[in-house]
Amino acid sequence: MTRREELYTELMRDVDFVLGGETDPVVWMATLSCLIKQRLGFFWVGFYRVVKGDLTIGPYQGTLGCIRIPLSKGVCGASASRGQTIVVPDVHKFPGHIACDGRSLSEIVVPVFDEHNRLCAVLDVDSDQVEDFGPVDQRYLEDMVARMRGLEWETAN
Repeated sequence: MTRREELYTELMRDVDFVLGGETDPVVWMATLSCLIKQRLGFFWVGFYRVVKGDLTIGPYQGTLGCIRIPLSKGVCGASASRGQTIVVPDVHKFPGHIACDGRSLSEIVVPVFDEHNRLCAVLDVDSDQVEDFGPVDQRYLEDMVARMRGLEWETAN
């Protein structure tokens, strides 16, 4: 097991302990953002919520985020539109990348769905290192957001 896998395994235990039984999506988004940022040290970690056809900033940890992102723009918009995780090794090579902070060099975005498969948000994780995300990150982050399916999303937007 790699060091990153060990960190994710510990993080998943903490997520289950801290958020077990919690149904408020804002609590989940805020807590996950904090735990991921603190435990894994990524540059920026946060959520964009689907509000009136755009991605609107939600709870996050890091430098100032973009306030609104159209579903047709950037890595977050691409992930939301396709309904799938997108891993970008070098954001400067991604067509249409939105640079909320120029120090972000690689990115992974994971869509968040409710129990009816409606897109509710995306988890956006940025690194200040090129090629910082891979299959391990994708697997664990997707597992984390899958736990958000049964939350009370109608109260979050």
